Amino acid sequence: MINAKMLVIQNSPIAENIFELKVQGELASHVKAPGQFVHIKIGDFIDAMLRRPISICDVDKDSHVLTMIYRTDGKGTKRLSQCIEGEMLEILGPLGNGFPIETVKAGAHAILVGGGVGVPPLYYLSKQLKEKGVQATHILGFQTEEIVFYEKEFNHLGPAYVATADGTKGTKGFVTDVLKEQDFVYDVMYACGPIPMLKALETNYNGKPLYLSLEQRMGCAIGACLACVCETQDRTDSKGYRKVCSDGPVFKAGEVILPC
Repeated sequence: MINAKMLVIQNSPIAENIFELKVQGELASHVKAPGQFVHIKIGDFIDAMLRRPISICDVDKDSHVLTMIYRTDGKGTKRLSQCIEGEMLEILGPLGNGFPIETVKAGAHAILVGGGVGVPPLYYLSKQLKEKGVQATHILGFQTEEIVFYEKEFNHLGPAYVATADGTKGTKGFVTDVLKEQDFVYDVMYACGPIPMLKALETNYNGKPLYLSLEQRMGCAIGACLACVCETQDRTDSKGYRKVCSDGPVFKAGEVILPC
């Protein structure tokens, strides 16, 4: 983990209120696993003093470029969307523990399930799985067609199914509806997205390994402030809690009680 100044080389809209940010700097070479994130300082604004946690979508270690995708849903991210090419951003990272892929063997079939801004970290995960010879199928959930992104990019790595809540693109409904319709045979599932989606996956999973990446508000992102604590499922656990920022954000299904 380092705190570094990184050069903005691209910051452009790719869907309604969705931006793709590319930054260049030494920090990119420190990324260890898909599913890690960074903490971005937006600027010296009183109403946006806290950094914003944003997941890593892709890494090019040869050119030292990080790609991130974020939604402009608050003052901080709206200001971030106004950054232009050539500006410098102060970024802390890489942070957290990502998706475990060490035990997945070549020839295995992985299901990657993402919802909204939980979709981006699955892209780098899928690229890493492909390098290992693992077949990946992607299920991407969005509210409506206007905010769908990276469908083509995921399709280059493996089949990509899209679900929209209003039915304007792909399957009408949720990612769980796609899972029921297709009845996939798979070896491992990875998911990132809103808590209701993760709860539905945890409730209905079939006993195969399932790893969930939690989206959680954070203060420090290094485990000091305890703003992102979740209780563990195991009542005999002497610690009794996990920090999403430093113990996660990825947990095995059943490890923590998903927040309401």
